[in-house]
Amino acid sequence: PTSIMVGTGKGAEHGILIRDGEALEIAHRLDTIILDKTGTITKGEPSVTDIVIINDNFSEEQMLTLAASAEKGSEHPLGAAIVKAAQDRQLEITSPSYFKAVPGHGIEADISGQQILIGNQAHMDQRLIDCSGMTDRVLSIANEGKTPMFVAIDKQIAGIIAVADTLKESSAHAINAIQTMGIEVIMITGDNHQTATTIAKQVGISKVLS
Repeated sequence: PTSIMVGTGKGAEHGILIRDGEALEIAHRLDTIILDKTGTITKGEPSVTDIVIINDNFSEEQMLTLAASAEKGSEHPLGAAIVKAAQDRQLEITSPSYFKAVPGHGIEADISGQQILIGNQAHMDQRLIDCSGMTDRVLSIANEGKTPMFVAIDKQIAGIIAVADTLKESSAHAINAIQTMGIEVIMITGDNHQTATTIAKQVGISKVLS
C-alpha cells in the first residue's frame, strides 16, 4: 500500500529502518521499548578514568598493557577505551594468541602465555576469581556513573579499570517523548546495577535490567 511505502520512506529519511510493512502496521500496539545503554542512551565513546591496582605483583602500566592487548580483538566500546588509554601512554600492545568474548560478561584472552580475564563481577564469579575486599571501591566508582571493569591475570585479581561514557544530548528528551506517548521505557545493560541505575536516573528511566 502507498501509505506503507510513504511511511518506510519517511522513516529512512530520518535514519529509522523499518523491517517490513507488518512491523509498521502493528507499531501502534507497542507498550514497552527496551533500550541498550552503551552507544544508545550514551554516546558509546567511553574513556578510562581510573586504574586501581589490587595485586602488588603488577604495576599500573603492566596491567593496562595486558588489558589493552587482550581487548585488541574486542569490538566493544569499553574495550576500545582501554586500548586507546594504552596507546595514549605509548605502551606496547601485542595481539592475543586466543580471544573469546563472553556476551554480557566480558572477555578472556591469552597474552604471551598469560591468561587474562576482563569484565564484570559476574564474569569473575563464574571463573571463581576472588574479588573480596573490593566492594567499597567498586561501589564508589559505580556511584559516579563509571563502569568498573575487573582485570584478572592467571586466575588472580589484578585490579580495576574504570571507564566512563557520557550521555547523548538527545537521550533524556527522546525518552521523555516516548514516555509521554504512554510507552514504558526499560534500560538493559551488561553493566553493574549501581552504574546502570545512576545513568538511568539521569534520563528518567526507572526500570533497569543489569
